[in-house]
Amino acid sequence: MARIIGSIATSHTPTIGFAHDFKTKDDPVWGPIFGAYGPIRDWVEARQPDVFFVIYNDHITSFFFDHYSAFALGIGERYDVADEGGGARDLPPLTGHAKLSQHIGGSLMADEFDMSFFQNRALDHGCFSPMSMFAPRNETDWSVPVIPLQVGVLQFPIPSALRCWKLGQALRRAIESYPEDLKVVIVATGGLSHQVHGERAGFNNVGWDMEFLDLIEKDPEKLTRMTHAEYATLGGMEGSEVIMWLVMRGAMSKQVKKLHQTHYLPSMTSIATAIYEDLGDAPAQDAVEAQRKAITHQMAGAETLEGTYPYTHERSVKAYRLNRFLHDLVLPAHREAFLANEEAEYEKAGLTPEERALLRKRDWRGLIHYGAIFFVLEKLGAVIGVSNLHIYAAMRGQSLEDFQKTRNAPGALYSVAGKGGDKPAWNAKS
Repeated sequence: MARIIGSIATSHTPTIGFAHDFKTKDDPVWGPIFGAYGPIRDWVEARQPDVFFVIYNDHITSFFFDHYSAFALGIGERYDVADEGGGARDLPPLTGHAKLSQHIGGSLMADEFDMSFFQNRALDHGCFSPMSMFAPRNETDWSVPVIPLQVGVLQFPIPSALRCWKLGQALRRAIESYPEDLKVVIVATGGLSHQVHGERAGFNNVGWDMEFLDLIEKDPEKLTRMTHAEYATLGGMEGSEVIMWLVMRGAMSKQVKKLHQTHYLPSMTSIATAIYEDLGDAPAQDAVEAQRKAITHQMAGAETLEGTYPYTHERSVKAYRLNRFLHDLVLPAHREAFLANEEAEYEKAGLTPEERALLRKRDWRGLIHYGAIFFVLEKLGAVIGVSNLHIYAAMRGQSLEDFQKTRNAPGALYSVAGKGGDKPAWNAKS
């Protein structure tokens, strides 16, 4: 089974990425930042983890307020570097661990955490600043895959410190119930004390930073009883993002061994790093089996429903490109380009030969089997003048006439409603 071998705690200020990219290691002001990550690199090299689980917050780069979630888990296969206004950093994209992340997502949902899930979103300095300092990589890729958890801590109300702690406990159950032998390192990012807005901008509290570092190691439950206002008072409003460290600490055993700790305040944000090794015992096998059963409980039996294909994370990741292509038919420019030259649009989207063939043939059943969700198929139908009923009949392997005989209103055909104008050919008589 998978197991948590330890955790890394680190600030994620863009200062870290700036220092890295401008190669300021020999500058006396910036040098301590590099020194803080040397022991972490050595520990990673010695322990050889298989996966990093990275807890971070996005800084309104890839996640905006049109849809802002408390906990968003990445379930995809790749995470690019986000452009935060000055161009994307010259780093390779991170590789995801789709299978483990999907398992974790299912386990957290079974434990009644209402997660959101994302793919194809770039990650900003919240993740890449510290990763660029310690995670092994070459010019084209990183050696260890990453599972990102984005915590919404910028728009209040936000998750409580206690909720973050409980999520960490559920995360441990999720990881330990994964059947493959994997060594997982939890990476907590954010903080320490800082405030970057208003007349209080530039606030720091080194005394609180040191107390927090002591508590996160020895008495994390005391931190779970603090309010957001208390965190903001002691560590600055943006410094309250350190509640994310409680996800990491909740995933660790009660007893941990601290191998490394640094603190440095060069400018606006107190930069801290730490390494904790887990001293807990392996879970009881019956607890592992109970968690695995809980993950599959809600859908147990659905696999016996003939002609039914639940839209799972696995199907979503496999068919993401195809579903994205069809979803974008809601955009007038893409719709017009598709109607003018399908093949050119297939090429532009990088669809595979199999995906292109399914679309060319209007193979509605084959598209469902491949991983398309029905609600993008009805968008395609609306664009090319095919009713929903035509699609339903084709998926059942029936003619429209035979399918309509099974309906209470055999003459009714419909599609998604749209802008007024000429009726589609199949509805011209109504």
